Amino acid sequence: MNPIPLENGKYYHIYNRGNNGIDLFYETENYNHFLRLYEKYIDPIAETFAWCLMKNHFHILVYIKETNEIDIAKLEYSSTDKPKIVNASKQFSNLFTAYTLAMNKRYNRTGSLFEKNFKWKVVNSENYFQKLIFYIHNNPVHHRFTENIVEYPWTSYGTILSTKQTKLQRNRVIQAFNDLENFKYYHSINQDLGEIEGLIIE
Repeated sequence: MNPIPLENGKYYHIYNRGNNGIDLFYETENYNHFLRLYEKYIDPIAETFAWCLMKNHFHILVYIKETNEIDIAKLEYSSTDKPKIVNASKQFSNLFTAYTLAMNKRYNRTGSLFEKNFKWKVVNSENYFQKLIFYIHNNPVHHRFTENIVEYPWTSYGTILSTKQTKLQRNRVIQAFNDLENFKYYHSINQDLGEIEGLIIE
């Protein structure tokens, strides 16, 4: 549990998983719906650098925008009243609530889907930023869902390689690895994550 709410102007590794380890995603449409809701609730208040959706958990690397960087007109929230203060932690809660309601309705289930309190760590160095991007993209390999990062569809890795328009901060990610070829090479070899082991959320 994080007692302090997310702060504007900071980078975070955000993580949540299914309540008691249950699956969050059952089929392809579930992943797509989560991403649509993410765009609705989170894109207006954060910049996203990397993400990975696994069957029972996810990882996201974001920068929470300063208040003056947020376009209030694009902000979606859960109540009919506009919030007096834009609260990033509340926006993530809105995302999880909206997805849970959709899943409960679709699969005739009840109760919580996510663990109550999502977890986060502040990303406060370029080295941590770089290694965390690899860690997030490598998560499907780490959990033995695939043998190669490029084969898993539900991460931002393919978006970085693509030239299609995206809200993902592709250029900033590539810059962290100097160029696209170094980004691909870095992801092709086994990285030593020992120095950030205490900062990784599992």
